[in-house]
Amino acid sequence: MALDVNGTSIETTEAGYLVNLEDWNEDVCKALAEEEGIELTDRHMGVIEYLRDQYINNAGNQPMERAITKDMSKIWGEKLKSKDLYKLFPRAPSKQGLKVAGLPATTRKGGY
Repeated sequence: MALDVNGTSIETTEAGYLVNLEDWNEDVCKALAEEEGIELTDRHMGVIEYLRDQYINNAGNQPMERAITKDMSKIWGEKLKSKDLYKLFPRAPSKQGLKVAGLPATTRKGGY
């Protein structure tokens, strides 16, 4: 499959994840979010930046929901609940968030 971004064809998997991590940029992020029916806000971008940092700078770490909630609570300085992040990424921050962040699909099964 492919995603058209500014006249450039970006290769994606059948599930819509980027094939090449290096293809990701702000325009690709917006296109991926649009495909997911998400209108990006600063909060979305905060989670996306966190997920990318964890993956790129932490040996491919793909945090589970609980870790994302805990870490974003620290970053934003407020007590978050899982449902707060599901409002941003209704199909799971650890899955839909990874997709919009241009990261590979998680191979982890379930888990909170």
